[in-house]
Amino acid sequence: MLPPRRFPALTDTGLLIGRLAVGAIFVAHGWKKFADAGHSKTAAGFDELGIPMPDLAAVFATYVELLGGIALIIGLLVPVAGVLIALNMAGAFWYVHMDQGFFLDKGGYEYVMVLFAASLLLAGTGAGRFSLDGVIWGRRGENAPDRESIPA
Repeated sequence: MLPPRRFPALTDTGLLIGRLAVGAIFVAHGWKKFADAGHSKTAAGFDELGIPMPDLAAVFATYVELLGGIALIIGLLVPVAGVLIALNMAGAFWYVHMDQGFFLDKGGYEYVMVLFAASLLLAGTGAGRFSLDGVIWGRRGENAPDRESIPA
């Protein structure tokens, strides 16, 4: 049995800060694909990179980044958004960055790896109390135990 957390607000604050930062990154990238490049330019770029089904991949990447980023920021359906964003980053790793080495300045995968890990971390932990998920799916009653105090 895990001991109860001493300062649960610190964990929830950390999740909020992480969600805001990662969500803002994805909203910016999704918006860039949506508004600046447009679907046809994004799909053409994906085609040049050898990404299969570039039209479908462009739609997936654009909306997962844009809507998934918004979901992270407001804390809504964070486990789903986190998994979808992680899948998007796995594709970026596989098709774009894997053969470029580790470091970002050489086109490597360090940035993609951090975003992948952060997205999976949020998918696994959830949004925390300071989120719409926390409001909607929070405790079902005042006497509900913390999940840490429930034996595995």
